[in-house]
Order: sequence, then structure tokens, then C-alpha cells
Amino acid sequence: MLDQSTKNIINVTRYIRLLIFTLALGACNDQAGERQTYILTTGTTSATYYPVGVALATLASARDEAGFSLTAISSAGSLENVKLLRDNQAQFGAMLSIFAAWAYAGEGPIRNPQEHIRSIAALWPNVEHLLLKSELVTDGTFADLGKLNGERVSIGMRNSGAEITGFYMFDALGIDYMQDLSIAYLGYGPSADALQDGNIVGLNAPGGPPMAAITRAHALLGDSLTILDVTQEELDKINWEYPIWSFYEMEPGTYPNQDEIIRTAASANVLVARDDVPDEIVYQLTKLLWENLAVLKEIHGATRSMSLESALQGVPVPLHKGALRYYQEKGINIPEHLLGG
Repeated sequence: MLDQSTKNIINVTRYIRLLIFTLALGACNDQAGERQTYILTTGTTSATYYPVGVALATLASARDEAGFSLTAISSAGSLENVKLLRDNQAQFGAMLSIFAAWAYAGEGPIRNPQEHIRSIAALWPNVEHLLLKSELVTDGTFADLGKLNGERVSIGMRNSGAEITGFYMFDALGIDYMQDLSIAYLGYGPSADALQDGNIVGLNAPGGPPMAAITRAHALLGDSLTILDVTQEELDKINWEYPIWSFYEMEPGTYPNQDEIIRTAASANVLVARDDVPDEIVYQLTKLLWENLAVLKEIHGATRSMSLESALQGVPVPLHKGALRYYQEKGINIPEHLLGG
């Protein structure tokens, strides 16, 4: 049986081969004439948005019939992506569903309604990874983070989706993070390093499992780390304003040294676009996404939960007209709140 490191090497090798092959195709196709280039903003390079976004952009740029090129860029995550879309520095973006809802309505950390935002698809679930040194675990649930007596915990990068949703959940759970915790603002990779070095005792890292940083932390620290479960009571508290989180079970073996199911919470990640992107471009990108899902599933395990049948589950804002056309052609039932984009 292959160990996790070997599996990671194989996955990276597949990814590199795909990029080389599709970039070669794209070089040939672009000789036919210049195409409009659009920007897809993703997340940090150690999070799930980035590798999947790069793969999708590479596929789009390599397909002459798509009629456009796509460039994926890294970012701090959902909040920065909202700003990049607002300023038209990006035309497509990945974000947590709650950020799409906040942006469209002008709520939460987003002051003004971003009425230009339109949905394309639900991606993989954004799974809450709340890790804690096992020696500090009492109940094994999210509530343990409120019992740390000033210990240092990484919440995520400043202005990232991880930071903002992490604090949102802490508030909902009654955790006084300014009093009970010492907060570090680190990305996922640096958080894993800080755990290993003993500079923090826990971290908040929402994303699609398996996440590279969490895999590395578990491989290095083994049983001395625990991913916390969520209870029904805690889930109800988190959902007090936006009922978008649900239970999510991580099967044994999702991470090194994980022998039991972890029952945590998850919400949808969504792919969005500006409403002024031409309908045909969004139609082609939506088509490209779903007709090349098998390729994306080779890039990152998080995409294995994606399906056309669940393409609209957890999507909070109206569909772009180009995406709407694709789903109508495929006979997908369109919820009423997604119409009118």
C-alpha cells in the first residue's frame, strides 16, 4: 500500500503532466488568433481553491472552442475575492457560500450590496478543520476552543475567509476569543509549521479534504493532534443567521493516523462571476467545468464530491444567465431564488 507521501508525489506528477499537455495544446490553439482573457481569483497556494482553479484555467485556455482564455491567481481568499470582483480586477472567483450571500446582500463584513455577483456552480463542500493539540482536548468538540486559557491558535490569514468565518463561528458558540485565546494570523502552511514548532496549539483551516497542510501536520505530529467534532447543539448555534452549514463526515484515512470518522461541519464553496461577463463565456466555462470533472478529480480529492446533480445545492445568489442556460439544457431543476440573474 502506498504511503501518503508517495500518493502526494503521484498526484503532483499527474498534475504536472496535465499542465504540460494542456499548455501545449493552448499554444497551438492561440495561434488561431487572440482571445479575451479573464481572471479567476482563487485562494492561498496551500488551500484547495488554488490548484483546482489553476487546472480549470489551464483547461479553458487550452480549449479553442471555449473562445476565451482564463488565468487563475492566488489571493487571501473569499473576502479579497469579493473586492477583486467588485473592482473588476477579476471576473470569476471562488468563495465560501456565506461570503456570496453577504456580498449580494451587503451584510456581514461587506458594507455595500455587490449586486453584480452571479453564481455559476456549487463546488465541493468547505469542511471545517478545527485542530487542537490532543493534550488540550476535553470533550473533543468545537467548544474545546473556549477552554484554552490564553493559548495561541491560528485563525487564518488576515481578511481571509478562514479568519472571518472562524470568528463568526466563535461568536455564535459564545467563545470570547479576545479573552480566551491568543490569536495568530497565519496561512494554512505556516500554521502547520507553527504547530510542529510548538508556537501554536491549534488552528482553524476550512477547506476541501484532504488539505495538504492538514495532511502534513498529521503526518508529522500523529496522535498528538485532534480534529474536533461538532455537536447538533453547536451546529444549530452556527446556523443562527444563515442556515448553510450541515454535518460532514470525514472517513477514516482522510488524513494520516486518522482511524475514526470525524463529524464536523461544512458549507458549500461556490464559483461566481460578474454579471457583465458575456453569457456565452459563462456558458462555455460552466460546460467546461462539468464536462471535464473527471480531470479535476485527478487534481484534488475535494472535487470527488462534485456532481452535476448537486451543482446548485447551497448556492445562495442568482445564477448568471450563461450558467442558467447550461443547467436548463441539462434538465436541472432550478430553485426559484436562483432565477432572475
